[in-house]
Amino acid sequence: MIGKPDTADANPAPFDAVPDAIRAARQYVPADANPADVDQLTALAQALLDRELDSPQALQRWLADYSELTAFISEAGSRRHVAKACDTEDADIDAAFLHWVQTVSPAMEPLHDQLRRKYLDCPHHAALDQPGIDIMTREWRDAVELFREANVPLFVEARKLSVAYDKLVGAMSVDIDGESLTLQQAAAKLESADRPLRESVWKKIAARRLQDRDAIDETFDELLAKRQQIAKNAGHANFRDYQWKSLGRYDYTPDDCHAFADAIEKTVVPKVAELDRRRREHLGIDPLRPWDLAADPRGRDPLHPFDRDGTDALVARSHQLIAQLDAQLGNDFATLKPGRNLDLVSRPGKRAGGFQASMSESREPFIFMNAAGVHRDVETMLHEAGHAFHYVASAANVESVFTRHAPIEFCEVASMSMELLGGPHLGVFYNDADANRARVTHHEGVLRVFPWIATIDQFQHWLYTHPGHTRDQRTQAWLDIRGRFSTGEVDWSGHEDNLAADWQRQLHLFHHPFYYIEYGIAQVGALQVWANFQRDPAAALADYKAALALGSTRSLPDLFAAAGIRLDFTQQTLAPLIDDLAATAEALDAA
Repeated sequence: MIGKPDTADANPAPFDAVPDAIRAARQYVPADANPADVDQLTALAQALLDRELDSPQALQRWLADYSELTAFISEAGSRRHVAKACDTEDADIDAAFLHWVQTVSPAMEPLHDQLRRKYLDCPHHAALDQPGIDIMTREWRDAVELFREANVPLFVEARKLSVAYDKLVGAMSVDIDGESLTLQQAAAKLESADRPLRESVWKKIAARRLQDRDAIDETFDELLAKRQQIAKNAGHANFRDYQWKSLGRYDYTPDDCHAFADAIEKTVVPKVAELDRRRREHLGIDPLRPWDLAADPRGRDPLHPFDRDGTDALVARSHQLIAQLDAQLGNDFATLKPGRNLDLVSRPGKRAGGFQASMSESREPFIFMNAAGVHRDVETMLHEAGHAFHYVASAANVESVFTRHAPIEFCEVASMSMELLGGPHLGVFYNDADANRARVTHHEGVLRVFPWIATIDQFQHWLYTHPGHTRDQRTQAWLDIRGRFSTGEVDWSGHEDNLAADWQRQLHLFHHPFYYIEYGIAQVGALQVWANFQRDPAAALADYKAALALGSTRSLPDLFAAAGIRLDFTQQTLAPLIDDLAATAEALDAA
């Protein structure tokens, strides 16, 4: 087990609970090695640096040993990250995490740089022909070019600031009818048909967020300064240019992202405006207010897939759904166990959001989320299960950790496709009418997420190409960009401060700088998978699963092609997909 299981009285599991069979199978790292011992890790890395590489075979063995060491270190870091996300308040977890980010990780970064250089300097690396080696070599060249030892402590400081943000958000709660609820739990009440209740809950959440607005702004100011210095140290004028290379964005440019944003503005925003108008008419209200956006537009009670704390039901029904879709994926899901691979329920002190973490040595996934008993939890489970299936397939098929993890743009195809492909099987959670309603909710959610993706991405372009900006300038830029991708149908009167600080709830801005456009690119890919599935379900699923097994042994365009889709997010590709999605949602709603 990794984090704190879904029981209130359980204790966190050991940080280094790698299965004994995995330890015994190691070829290079000792079975009893301690990943928190910098001296041990340094000795293992130094032995690789000292090894003579006098043939392609020797280099191949060296790479295998380096891969094993990297997987060993990576899993230890992932376990501490997951434990910290599961409990932001536990002192032992906090100490272990801080030791990792302040001591272990910084000590290893220069050694990784030296090991990459040793590989690149070896004349035999050109003779290696294992799948994906050319892609790995390209990435290592860029990593070596970007590495600066002066940036190592800056990354540590940036990570600590991200954790400070987590603590601020993790401590947020509101009192609803005498019960203290996390913001995720309270947000479930925004789906109520009772409009006065929605308004009261929304205002309590909004007021709670504003209490820490200045503290979050201060944290972000420090993060921006650290990131700008990192870019400057590496010889880049701004952090966008640095991060573009760091993220390995070889197949599209900032201008492509701006063009994608234009396409979303022209193609998707009008569709969302129509959704807002229909919502206002169905609810019989004018104007539409922020607390009216999550409720059912026809005034029905919220969808109720399982009890708020009943994550056993979420797991069991998700398994049933996935098994109906595909037997192999159902078997993969059945291997995921609470505590060991799953931490699902929302609780005080737990980090917000959801993610899937990969355990590189054990070759197991871990799904983290904040379930509150709403339909969005089902979508999140399917999304993170898609990531888990991707990792299980690539870990089984790709031996080297260096060519196992696909680019994020394709990782999100794996997860977003699963949301769409699971739609026809939502009857395991609902009756037929509610299953249709859930699919409408999801399809409309896909339409709505495109403008938000464009908003966050364009905001990041502004943030990192305007170093030294003031908070007032940042707020105005946010409002301008948000306004560009808004429908104008929602009245925020009286809550302008919440609108101005709305970006603070997007944790990617704090944890994963410049990571968000990937969701949009991947959603276009997932919609293509879904379109293929409508025509030939068996072939679409076969292509999808085959592409998942490739890891990063192919380029990003080739991974898309293996899944039977194209890496193309121009308006020409986007528009027909959006038209089909909107038409399907409308037909389901009519049914």
